[in-house]
Amino acid sequence: MTTLCFDFGNTRLKCAVFNDRTYAETIVLETDSVETIDRLILKYNPVNSILSSVVDHNLEIESVLEKKTHFHKLSYDSKLPFTSPVGKPQTIGADRLAMVVAAIDLYPKQHNLIIGLGSCITYNFVNKYHEFIGGSISPGMEMRFKALQYYTAKLPLVDADWNIPLLGYDTKTNIQSGVQLGMAKEIDGIIDAYSQKFANFNVHLTGGDTGFFVPLLKNQVIADPFLIYKGLYAISEYNQKTKT
Repeated sequence: MTTLCFDFGNTRLKCAVFNDRTYAETIVLETDSVETIDRLILKYNPVNSILSSVVDHNLEIESVLEKKTHFHKLSYDSKLPFTSPVGKPQTIGADRLAMVVAAIDLYPKQHNLIIGLGSCITYNFVNKYHEFIGGSISPGMEMRFKALQYYTAKLPLVDADWNIPLLGYDTKTNIQSGVQLGMAKEIDGIIDAYSQKFANFNVHLTGGDTGFFVPLLKNQVIADPFLIYKGLYAISEYNQKTKT
């Protein structure tokens, strides 16, 4: 049985394909047009579909998915396997909900800190009682690179690299060192701060920039760039079961 898991983020529109519980592939969508969705449905013949969106997407595609699949749109009104004793739970982003559900699905009844590396860095903590008790948000890697270029007169926009020096030797490597190593120290520092408050928790690192940071961290992490998709699949299954 095939499930299509749509993740519409600030940077890209993506669709992950699952065959039963097995992740198969991710497709980057050029548009959110009805024609694009129809082509995916024709190719994969999905039984279920789910959409997580943090952008203003084409609402017509929801009607198409609802007509041709067992469709679920992720929101705070979705049935989720955790509680959210926070001030305004309805403001929690759909992407954060999916990451938390994935951690619970994979590591139930354990403390889990999920760090998402995308347009922003999100820190999300769910305790062993399956209570999502909050976290924090800071600028992501691309946002930091762009901010240095935008808010200065002469600094260039540079790309991330896999091998960066601590001591930059030109403008490019100085920026890479500041952004990438600075982010790594931030992430390690947040993990250390959680360690002073909670014992024996898993640290999950996910998102498109995961590969850049695993080698830079001193703390042990569970790296899974597809964690959000696994969470979307779990939410789809959970909500389909509660309908029956």
